[in-house]
Amino acid sequence: MATQTLAKLHSIAPFFVVDDLQTSLDFYHAKLGFEIAHQGGGDTPDKDFWGIVQRDGVMLMLKAIASEIHPQPNHSRHPWARWDAYVYTSDPDALYAEYLGRSVPIHKELADTGDGLRAFEVIDNSGYVLCFGRPREK
Repeated sequence: MATQTLAKLHSIAPFFVVDDLQTSLDFYHAKLGFEIAHQGGGDTPDKDFWGIVQRDGVMLMLKAIASEIHPQPNHSRHPWARWDAYVYTSDPDALYAEYLGRSVPIHKELADTGDGLRAFEVIDNSGYVLCFGRPREK
């Protein structure tokens, strides 16, 4: 019987609905250190409605859909659903210090959490909560 080689997965890109694409692109670039990998959809850059931001192997897709469709972060649905994305980082302490230096809005300070992580949370300009962390060493 021949063995089948499985395809490898390399990354995932959560898709966040935003009210204002350019404001969100600016936040992720200036505050969180992401590069703007792509933006488009409009006839001119000021009419663009979707974009991709990337830092290292982490990507997020952002899209402004229509004026009546607004972001709906998980915590707005239920307080136990705090995170909209979890981002693994090998050094949460260094990233936390970087973000403090950039005046990033910290949602929950760096700590060893009850669920076994060394992590912190930020909240973006649309209300999405991103947890940056890693499992605690035992």
